[in-house]
Amino acid sequence: MYKKVILTCFLLSSLFITAQDSSDSNSETKNTSWSFLVEPYLMFPNMKGDTQIRENLPSLGVDADTDNIFSHLKMGAMLYLEAKNENWAITSDFVYMKLGEDVTPSSLVQSGELEVKETLWELDGYRRILPMLEAGIGMRLVSVSADADFSFVFQDRSADITETWIDPIIVIRSHNVIKDNFLLNVKGDIGGFGIGSEFTWQIQLDAGYKFSDLFNLMIGYRYIGIDYETGSGQDYFAYNIDTFGPEIRLGFNF
Repeated sequence: MYKKVILTCFLLSSLFITAQDSSDSNSETKNTSWSFLVEPYLMFPNMKGDTQIRENLPSLGVDADTDNIFSHLKMGAMLYLEAKNENWAITSDFVYMKLGEDVTPSSLVQSGELEVKETLWELDGYRRILPMLEAGIGMRLVSVSADADFSFVFQDRSADITETWIDPIIVIRSHNVIKDNFLLNVKGDIGGFGIGSEFTWQIQLDAGYKFSDLFNLMIGYRYIGIDYETGSGQDYFAYNIDTFGPEIRLGFNF
């Protein structure tokens, strides 16, 4: 809980301070030409947290590292798109993962299997407020389908649910060429605010090299936290999962 509060204060204060500095500046470069980035990428995910389907069934702990997820990964697709000019940027980020995971045995559950399909689509708009800093707002659509099979002492049970929601988010990033053709991107966001998730947040750091006007390669690390709860009884669903891990991105610039 404390890390969420600290992250919230940091991002909001950064947004306020940089916006204040920007309003004091009396010079701004006018450039309306747009450039475009198409960036397929692969994330090597870790997942940690818990999820629950129906109130009369136990909560399921999820603690799958990169090797475990990729041994059960059934499908994955990830694509980032960006359009920007000197002062504005619009971005789209799509992630889809389908994986199967064994349920950790507990006092109630002898064994079981959990299949999760997770789709994330994020759409953001940015305004440059300092030479190396952009801030804006966006939304993250989250769709989770979970199917669980349980083996109890005296009976077997199964449950499935699909939930889709939209989280409003506040975003801030630094997106720059540091030296020569070396690239460094830093991004953070917070959101949810009880409208979709109770709280969601993200930190992303990528570094790479621009080999030509067309092609660049980035490697980095990404951490996304989602705390969502809805419904009651047979319709109850809780999803408190952190997804994090390294990524590699292939960028094509136009």
